[in-house]
Amino acid sequence: QVQLVESGGGLVQAGGSLRLSCAASGRTFSSYAMGWFRQAPGKELECLASINWNGGTIEYAYSMKGRFTISRDNAKNTVYLQMNSLKPEDTAVYYCAEASNSYSSSWSRNYDYWGQGTQVTVSS
Repeated sequence: QVQLVESGGGLVQAGGSLRLSCAASGRTFSSYAMGWFRQAPGKELECLASINWNGGTIEYAYSMKGRFTISRDNAKNTVYLQMNSLKPEDTAVYYCAEASNSYSSSWSRNYDYWGQGTQVTVSS
């Protein structure tokens, strides 16, 4: 059974940074692409970044590029999201997800498994 456990969320002031982690278990982590998504109250689920099985292909939402960095450590079965220059509008629940194959994708329907989410709150 696949489990994804996010950590690293919290309260931060505008301009600050956070690093989210997502530890995966249950199947061969290095065979699957991973993604980070978020959902703010009253808004749709948004893909922030995705990374293929070996980190060789990375995609970002245009609005995140330059502020957020996705990475993975297959030896630790963990994917990360480094978030810098945070803004109040970044406040949301952040989810990691494991894809159905090794290719990165921004489509939520391409992801089989989801974490429980971690709250990120950015104060002004």
